[in-house]
Amino acid sequence: MIYDNVKRVCDEKGISVGKLEKELGMSNGSICKWNENEPGIRKVQKVAKYLGVSIEKLLIESEE
Repeated sequence: MIYDNVKRVCDEKGISVGKLEKELGMSNGSICKWNENEPGIRKVQKVAKYLGVSIEKLLIESEE
């Protein structure tokens, strides 16, 4: 769920998840594992801030 939300926001902003990971100093492929292994809140905050969205937007289940 979290990865899906991050991916959707990245797509909306024209940024690849790989670029996001690189820009934030995260290991390659780490965000794609967020659906199985929940990340620490600091990582989610970092991603939300970079993408310019609220943490809630990344954490809540999509209505789609």
